[in-house]
Amino acid sequence: MLAVLNLVLVAPQIAANTGNIIRLCANVGARLHLVQPLGFTLDTAALRRSGLDYHELTDTHIWDSFQDCKDSIGQNRSWYATTTQPPHFRYDQVKYEEGQVVVFGCEATGLSQALLQEFPPQQRLHIPMRPSNRSLNLANAVSVVAYEAWRQQGFKDSSTGTFQESLRPPKY
Repeated sequence: MLAVLNLVLVAPQIAANTGNIIRLCANVGARLHLVQPLGFTLDTAALRRSGLDYHELTDTHIWDSFQDCKDSIGQNRSWYATTTQPPHFRYDQVKYEEGQVVVFGCEATGLSQALLQEFPPQQRLHIPMRPSNRSLNLANAVSVVAYEAWRQQGFKDSSTGTFQESLRPPKY
């Protein structure tokens, strides 16, 4: 089964952001790819706290390099990089289809210039912001793009039940 999106985080540094993204992926049906180095361990308390038990519901892969990630996911998909550096297109001007790939850089520096050069201008995305603002929090930026992709796909496999119906029994 194809995922709504493949989301790639290159060298994420903050455990809580990645935990929130794990939770997001579980909720929208996205697959998560983490490219090393990671600024935390996967058993970090902040990662567990923010991701809660959603890691069990998320298909997460860890790669030693971006090239390993690319080779595994495959070149036959549409790949997009997120950036604030022109030239780029607004994230909602893309037609998202199942299985496409969106790459996000680390919290402090974004994607390296070398990695960004692997993407032609028409595959570079940005999220509009007010003037004089540097960036969104990584988890928020990933959420904006993931929900737009899922919206375009008709919120495929979304729940229509109540909050109470969505609760899973606790694990003891």
